[in-house]
Amino acid sequence: MKTKFNIVRSTCVPLPLENVDTDQIIPARFLKATTKEGFGENLFCDWRYDKQGNKIDSFVLNNPLYGGEILVAGKNFGSGSSREHAAWAIADYGFRVVVSSFFADIHKNNELNNFVLPVVVSEPFLAALFASIEKDPTTEVVVDLPAQTITNTMTQTSETFEINAYKKHCLMHGLDDIDFLLSNKHKIETWENQYK
Repeated sequence: MKTKFNIVRSTCVPLPLENVDTDQIIPARFLKATTKEGFGENLFCDWRYDKQGNKIDSFVLNNPLYGGEILVAGKNFGSGSSREHAAWAIADYGFRVVVSSFFADIHKNNELNNFVLPVVVSEPFLAALFASIEKDPTTEVVVDLPAQTITNTMTQTSETFEINAYKKHCLMHGLDDIDFLLSNKHKIETWENQYK
């Protein structure tokens, strides 16, 4: 079982770039690993470090002003290849929520499968959120999964977001697909016994 997801209240890391693809999230050279651990160190690696491995101060993950469990990204986040490693890197870094006005479908599902909640908001809400974070990096966002709402605490504006009912159930109960099946083992066995 994973950590149950309910309400996340956190400061944010802003990445106001559109069309961020999975190769930029986790470069292809890191895809040889077969376990999820350690991928967070290489999240946005080519933007985060120079060729000598030194931190690039101008990149947001290296800016001490910003931190938290919520990544706020520009439109069309996670495009490109279907590599699940991109979601592994986001989760391993410590992000529990990614906010954008549009996600590539496969990446969106990969995030959900790795207990990261992708929240789709309107472009005006996203623009206002970037402005709030720029004005005050301590701005918090509240993501309420049971109510399916996201709130910018600076502007006190909220929006609702959509999520598949099954995935919502799994996140709220800390279940991956196998956990879900095991939790329903008795129902499956009862059904099978009826048709023996």
